[in-house]
Amino acid sequence: MKIQVFSDYVCPYCFLAEQPLNDAIDAVASDGNAIDVDWLPFELRPHPTPTLKPEGDYLQTAWQQSVFPLAQRLGVHIVLPRVSPQPHTRLAFEGSLIAKNEGKAREYNHRMFTAFFQDELDIGDANVLAALAEEIGLDRDRYEQDLVAGTYREACGKLLRHATETVGVSAVPTFAIGRRMIPGLVSKASLETAIREEIAKEL
Repeated sequence: MKIQVFSDYVCPYCFLAEQPLNDAIDAVASDGNAIDVDWLPFELRPHPTPTLKPEGDYLQTAWQQSVFPLAQRLGVHIVLPRVSPQPHTRLAFEGSLIAKNEGKAREYNHRMFTAFFQDELDIGDANVLAALAEEIGLDRDRYEQDLVAGTYREACGKLLRHATETVGVSAVPTFAIGRRMIPGLVSKASLETAIREEIAKEL
């Protein structure tokens, strides 16, 4: 079973979706099912669209009313990053393809989320991204060279267009489980049920 997760590194709900998804996969995999997860890019606010400011009313209200209560319920430590305005994520997504090519996709995606939502780092800054890449075991020099050269720029662009134009993603996180599309942050139980039902269809 292949699962695709469309997400943006500056979306708190995408970060909060990690644990329920991992728990659901562990539960299904314990029965001997093989699950392949691919995190794919989706930019909520692609350049040159202005990004949000954490001091603004929109984020302050959304976090107090929704993000913080959800995080507390899930037991996930999260903060509203003080990086203002919030970074564009295209460069980080190009870096994710470098990590994927080196077999470090899962580690990279998780570190992008924690770097922003726990360490309050500017993940739109190439130097910050290079340091994080090195931290998870990637070759920093090669990573920086690929970012500067735009080695994965075209491939990243194709994936972003695939999300919006082919799949029709309009909000993140969105889970593509088999042929089923599930938008939004959902529970471990809902994800596990969806995965098992899609596996049954393939038998």
